[in-house]
Amino acid sequence: MKIAVQLKKPFGKGTFSRVKHARYLGWEDAFDVEFEDGLCFLEPHSTIRKANEISTKAVPVQVEVDEELRSHFIVTYDTGEVAEVPWSFIRELPPKTVRK
Repeated sequence: MKIAVQLKKPFGKGTFSRVKHARYLGWEDAFDVEFEDGLCFLEPHSTIRKANEISTKAVPVQVEVDEELRSHFIVTYDTGEVAEVPWSFIRELPPKTVRK
């Protein structure tokens, strides 16, 4: 299936929108993130775990959106580890690696 519109923008090109809510879906092993402008993304847990160097045995216990700015959400794990996920991580494509 080909997607007609690419919702994620190239790194540095996305427009800011406040995080409306974020929640962990255990049956999908992913985070459902909704923004104020109506866009929703299902971000795999593995990408967030890899980006924040969270151990593979850690299980999310709490997901909370920053109350003041709503520019990111924080995931707390049962091991005491914490992952901070900014809006740009969800809405933008990762930068391309430059091979030398």
